[in-house]
Amino acid sequence: MIASPPPDLVGRQRECAALEDLLLGLREGESRVLVVRGEAGIGKSVLLRHLAARAARVRVTWAHGIEADMELPYASLHQLCAPFLYELDALPEPQRDALRVAFGMAAGDPPDRFLVGLAVLTLLTRASESRPVLILVDDAQWLDQVSLQTLEFVARRLLAEAVAMAFAVRDPEGQTALDGLPALRIGGLDTAAAGELLEAAVGGRLEKRVRDRFVAEMHGNPLALLEFSRGRSAAELAYGLDSSGHPGTQGPVASRIERDFASRLGALPAATRTLLLIAAAEPVGDPCLLVRVATALEITPQAGPAKAAGLIEFGESVRFRHPLARSAVYHGAEPEERRAVHRALAEATDPVLDPDRRAWHAAEAADGPDEEVAAGLERAADRARQRGGIAAEAVLLERAAEVTPDPRPRGRRALAAAEAHFSAAAPDRATELATVAELCPLSALDHARLARLRARILFARSRSDEAAPLLLDAAAQFTAAGSPLARETYLEAISATIFAGRVHGPTGARAAAIAARGSGAPPSGSPAADLLLDGVAALLTDGYETGVPALRGALDLLAHEELTTREATMRWLLLVPVALEAFIHYAWDLHAWDTLASRAVRLARDIGALGALPPALIYAGGVHIHYGDFAEAARMIDEADVLAAATGHAPHTYAALVLAAWRGEADLAAGIIEEARDRAEQRGEVSLLGAMGYIQGVLFNGLARYEDALEAARTGIEHDGFNFTGLSLVEHVEAATRCGRLDEARASLARLVELTRAADSGWARGAGARSQALLAHGDRADRLYRTAIEEFGRGGVTVEVARSHLLYGEWLRRSQRRSLAREHLRRAHSMFDGMRAHAFAERARRELLATGEHARARETGPTSALTPQESQVATLAADGMTNARIGAELFISPHTVEWHLRKVYAKLGITSRRALPGALGSTAVTDVRDGGPVPAG
Repeated sequence: MIASPPPDLVGRQRECAALEDLLLGLREGESRVLVVRGEAGIGKSVLLRHLAARAARVRVTWAHGIEADMELPYASLHQLCAPFLYELDALPEPQRDALRVAFGMAAGDPPDRFLVGLAVLTLLTRASESRPVLILVDDAQWLDQVSLQTLEFVARRLLAEAVAMAFAVRDPEGQTALDGLPALRIGGLDTAAAGELLEAAVGGRLEKRVRDRFVAEMHGNPLALLEFSRGRSAAELAYGLDSSGHPGTQGPVASRIERDFASRLGALPAATRTLLLIAAAEPVGDPCLLVRVATALEITPQAGPAKAAGLIEFGESVRFRHPLARSAVYHGAEPEERRAVHRALAEATDPVLDPDRRAWHAAEAADGPDEEVAAGLERAADRARQRGGIAAEAVLLERAAEVTPDPRPRGRRALAAAEAHFSAAAPDRATELATVAELCPLSALDHARLARLRARILFARSRSDEAAPLLLDAAAQFTAAGSPLARETYLEAISATIFAGRVHGPTGARAAAIAARGSGAPPSGSPAADLLLDGVAALLTDGYETGVPALRGALDLLAHEELTTREATMRWLLLVPVALEAFIHYAWDLHAWDTLASRAVRLARDIGALGALPPALIYAGGVHIHYGDFAEAARMIDEADVLAAATGHAPHTYAALVLAAWRGEADLAAGIIEEARDRAEQRGEVSLLGAMGYIQGVLFNGLARYEDALEAARTGIEHDGFNFTGLSLVEHVEAATRCGRLDEARASLARLVELTRAADSGWARGAGARSQALLAHGDRADRLYRTAIEEFGRGGVTVEVARSHLLYGEWLRRSQRRSLAREHLRRAHSMFDGMRAHAFAERARRELLATGEHARARETGPTSALTPQESQVATLAADGMTNARIGAELFISPHTVEWHLRKVYAKLGITSRRALPGALGSTAVTDVRDGGPVPAG
């Protein structure tokens, strides 16, 4: 039964029902998330307090955002988690260590904020095992940035835990905060409810005309109705606000409420106003600190008048009646009054226990540049960085630059602030601080850092090739300064041109490689990175014959280089995409692709680098597509998409498109392809245009739409990109031969032979042999098809083995060798059907039918009903992993793991994890070597 709303929630039946539903689900062990949105004073905080009051037999913990310029990393998150830290030692070691560093309880490498998020998720899950947990966050838009980001991550990962989260977010200030989570939007009260609230506040009936006019002026805002009627009788209100000397009825409701609060300050004693200013300047709300500062300022705390004016509440902590009251107090004071209060707060704050707040108050107390204050802020920024609070580091460094008297250190600090803002995904602020740094005298090394930062900002905004010259200029400056950052920046410049897509021209990858080779840049400190730069540069400048062997020389170090710090691991994860693109598209080495992608996934999981994990999973998924294990590829792509959504990143559509193309899912691929093509053209991402050509070539060749495949593949081979040219050439040769465009096919074959000659891998040799077979006749064609099957098998490229069987079978049928054709077509159909490559399987079925044989489709096994995440959880459980370890591996809670397993058991018709290996193994995939069944997974 839903209780009636209390008097202060008149007219909020719909909202109270939504909160009751949240509590009902929570008590039944379900995870719930709700974001309550609305303007200031609309009643969000009252609803949260009502929710807390109704949460019997539930553990409730609060965090309150406070509007302040000061940003202390993880401060709000620490406040929320404090009641549950007794569970800290029970967390997996990486999570425990990350949380301890984030909360300043231990020293260590700066933790990844997503690993901190997973630690919080695990902490809350463990706490909820004894009693459901309700997290309430008021004014979430004012939490420190990293706390808000972490809580959003937790909210998106909740699934099967007895944990609910409710946030109150003020609009318009918080319009982008927690976007995409379930929301409850609060508007003004309707006329009847607003009138009822107003009459209850004034203690009497109002004439309908007067009441309705007042309600209309306040737009049904409950706080406005209560505050503007405060201390006024029904008779006084009958004459209107303007006639009663009220401080204004024009402008937004929030501004009018703030002016109303401000109007009450003038009648208060001076000591009370100062006491309020102390409380407004120090958001902690510590009554003892308030008294110490008041004593230092030689005032007698007189709180009574402030409480009577409805501005502040005193208890275990000091809290303003509403954030607008705090704002009115702080902004209504004279600048010198604010500086005096901040000075007293700085002196009263413990320099050992709370050095960061002390540094900030000292900065706010400064009436001009002060190097001692600036140095204190810089030290606070360093502490924020060590705890993983990049946004806080940026704010502290920016303030340090503002109060630095000497232009040289001011420039250095402004540059550091700009770099931190860029890392915190605030490129506009980074640009502003970069301009400040540019106006100051900088060292040669700092000039190079500034040039690199500007290039990175440009590349982040548009993946065009305009960033490459700026990166090359920065790399040259690093070289002149003798910095180990030079080679890293040259590699970054080449990477920018690769993903912008152009090889030739003054801003292409080849020009960047020539500059890198002739630079004489000193070693970077990472032998793997140096060898990779040498290999990629040789590939682009000397050609395939020299470049591919040089590239292979970097593989062993990339695969096995010891990475002793988190920073070294992150640098490896940032450079490996360039290595992967080179090994895929020039070395044609699926085994190297597998080695590097698997290591990237493992390293990203080990250090909790959830920003780097999705692209690593996408590369690993691509490996499994070529192995013919589409189910495993789908699991990896799905995990990447889920993590990207949880971390606020755009989804990686490329791998999903490749998978859809091989499956022949034309309807699914069409919309995504057009969207990706539009985005590529808008952002100048030529490499994505090349990828679309290859993807559509595979799709249309599989569907036997050869004219469409020819046109698509032509796009892929004409885009002047670093990647996808070779793969597109393979599609173009097949489509051209099927369309009778033999001259086009021969031209593409010649390019393909040149491109693959140096690779000398099974994949490369198979691609060359099969493409030649398509243009050959008689015994030579027969021999080339057989060679292609053998070489693709040696390279492990299962999808191409199956496709070679299909093409060979088609050729044999046309050559009237039906018996042998059936053997290869049967094999192709079996392999493609097992992979669920529907279009290619249908091609094989039609060809078999033409030989007089009917193909039997593989029966759908029970595992096909599993979602990608269920399949992944089941596979790990079948391998013997515990729920806790699976949760750590997939960045979900053990409760969510168990929830998935219960669904798996029901779908597979089993009752325990002991039966998983047999149930999963009942579905087979085809082995490229002998065609026999092997266990899935």
